[in-house]
Amino acid sequence: MLSVLNKINLALNRLIPVTTPLAVAMGLFLPFIFIRLRPLVILLFGIMTFSGALKLTARELGNTIKSPVPIILFFITSHIIMPLAAFASSSLIIPVQDIITGFVLLFAGPTAVSGFIWVAIFKGDKALSLTFILLDTILAPVVVPATLSFILGESISMDMSGIAVSLIFMVVVPTIIAVSLNEISKRKIPDKICPFIEPFAKICLILVIAANSSAAAKDIHFSDPVFWITAALCIVLTVIGFLFAKLNGVIERCTVKTSGTVNDSRGSEKGISLIIAGGLRNNSAVMTIAVTFFPEATVLPTLLSIVFQQIITAIMGKVLIKKN
Repeated sequence: MLSVLNKINLALNRLIPVTTPLAVAMGLFLPFIFIRLRPLVILLFGIMTFSGALKLTARELGNTIKSPVPIILFFITSHIIMPLAAFASSSLIIPVQDIITGFVLLFAGPTAVSGFIWVAIFKGDKALSLTFILLDTILAPVVVPATLSFILGESISMDMSGIAVSLIFMVVVPTIIAVSLNEISKRKIPDKICPFIEPFAKICLILVIAANSSAAAKDIHFSDPVFWITAALCIVLTVIGFLFAKLNGVIERCTVKTSGTVNDSRGSEKGISLIIAGGLRNNSAVMTIAVTFFPEATVLPTLLSIVFQQIITAIMGKVLIKKN
């Protein structure tokens, strides 16, 4: 039974670049079915977060915090440089305030839990990857509203407390519960339940994306030039995010070399984790926030990000990491 479940989970991991765009299509073309799942989105997302956080431990977090340079570089790029770049570029190209807000929201969001899968595939520093995910997830209820408020100011009306509470229930509470179970049981509980919950979490991801996409279906117009301009800008900004993350890896290695404690293998592994964490966004969480608290058009950048992000990750990983 366990071997079958593991095979299913591995297959679903490999199919992420296919299943996420498929989920968008399901929501857009069958909205009357998946819109019924909207009341369950926060619960489904909580299950996804819980599943991903079951492998996190406080000890791993403590060990990686002892070398804070990668964490500082990650937060500067992910929550200052990229949201500002998204705001500046979208303001110049797309004169639609809701879409501009959508771009800032997308690139202000936390890093994706699925990044751990890619770090494992590309043989990066798993402990550092988990630290990025844990810190970014826990701080999201503060960081996301603060970033939006700082960049967009009075140009939009936001329910700051509502956004924060939603993020707390979607990501923070499930993460704390999962890490606590891992610590208390000394990994015994995760070892027993992960084979069952991980495949189910992948199905939850598909359902969350389909449900959120269905809510935006009536406002998606493929004949509108703004749709295609938004898609192009989404691809460009995602690629730029990976390039900045690659630069972070270079800076981190230079910093370690300067300190005289360089380890080429370890430095390379950290660089891989920086690339993945910096390039990926938790667009499922962002999409839930966009659909719940903002006008319909705000969801468009995140909707398109879901279509392209995993494919871009696979391509950029092969291009950047082999040279890391």
